[in-house]
Amino acid sequence: MAQHAKTEDLEMFLTVVDSGSFSAAANLLDQQVAKVSRAVSRLENTLQCTLLNRTTRRLELTEEGHTFIKYARDGLNTLQTGEEAIKLLKQAPSGKLRIDAASPFVLHQLVPRIDEFTKQYPHITLDITSHDSIIDLLEHKTDLAIRIGDLKDSNLNAKKLGVSKLYLVASPAYLKTAPGISKISDLNQHKLIGFTDSPKLNNWPLKSTTNLKFNLMASSGETVRQLCLANQGVALLSYFMVGDDLKTGKLIEVLPNSIITPNNREVVQAVYYKNSAVSSRIVAFLDFIKPKLSL
Repeated sequence: MAQHAKTEDLEMFLTVVDSGSFSAAANLLDQQVAKVSRAVSRLENTLQCTLLNRTTRRLELTEEGHTFIKYARDGLNTLQTGEEAIKLLKQAPSGKLRIDAASPFVLHQLVPRIDEFTKQYPHITLDITSHDSIIDLLEHKTDLAIRIGDLKDSNLNAKKLGVSKLYLVASPAYLKTAPGISKISDLNQHKLIGFTDSPKLNNWPLKSTTNLKFNLMASSGETVRQLCLANQGVALLSYFMVGDDLKTGKLIEVLPNSIITPNNREVVQAVYYKNSAVSSRIVAFLDFIKPKLSL
């Protein structure tokens, strides 16, 4: 009787390839390294070929491994999609949904809407993390990430949630005591607040060139916003985090129409791995959140 590959072995094999090692795969799967190794060996015995060349430094797919992995991914994704479809016939979406976004987006766009979402989908358990730098979804066991700006990772699917324009902002108290600001070159006379860990965010897309000098730096967009509110200077921030401040007058836009738009910091996207079947939880969350965002 012909042997067939087990689903669990396929999942472990793919995790080893994606994570780069047996130990990393074991950590992600919460399994013993020996069990993961046995699964891959069992799969190779079933297929009667070597899928991975193992060295002390790294793992490499063999020619047979490269051929087989696409079918393994497609097969598991098809199976997962079918399981999700059956679940939807029986009940509402359920299970854990792990979401990551920059802290300002979490605080200003997600947190205010979580109560309504959990009432509408009581069987979905949300696990929300916030990283102000781009994370590896696989490494952090994340199902869905919301990212601001251009998407460079070709291994990700992306769903556009909208566009959030950039605004130069400062507090009324700061502007009251600071030099006048009527043209872009006047920024050189002001205290500017920038980003520590993301130098590209300090390249403001201004309509005319000027040499910007930052007097204060922070690693988090939310910290930059709070520094603005604390009368510490001028910053360039997305509307999704300062929209309410502008409406209430806590912050004031300076130099209107001085920012080039569109630019590579405006697009808001939800991303997930192409090799993951889109679960009903992800679909439910995106369909719920997109029309409610204030971008």
